[in-house]
Amino acid sequence: MPDAKVATFVAVRDNETLGGFLEAGLRPYADGCHTRPVGYIEGWYVDEDLRKQGVGGELVKAAEQWAIAQGCKEMASDCLIDNEVSYRAHLAMGYNEAERLIHFRKSLAKL
Repeated sequence: MPDAKVATFVAVRDNETLGGFLEAGLRPYADGCHTRPVGYIEGWYVDEDLRKQGVGGELVKAAEQWAIAQGCKEMASDCLIDNEVSYRAHLAMGYNEAERLIHFRKSLAKL
């Protein structure tokens, strides 16, 4: 996303160390969305000891407010199909599964 706007939000612990982050961006579209542009959670992580304490939720809320300020009407995200922690965290924040997609790859190095 070289031309996209991005914003990074961090969770800072009392001892001033990083406890989590969320990077949000603007995408021209996102699968399952109906408006453009779309705010997108590009990366989201919270240390295990801070999970289920509202830290991740505050990061998501900050990103959503940023996306609204950019003119977005929808926010989207993704996670790997086997990442149950991320899947449940998204559901807990009010996100709905829009669709499932399988990505394929093939190495061309030996052709």
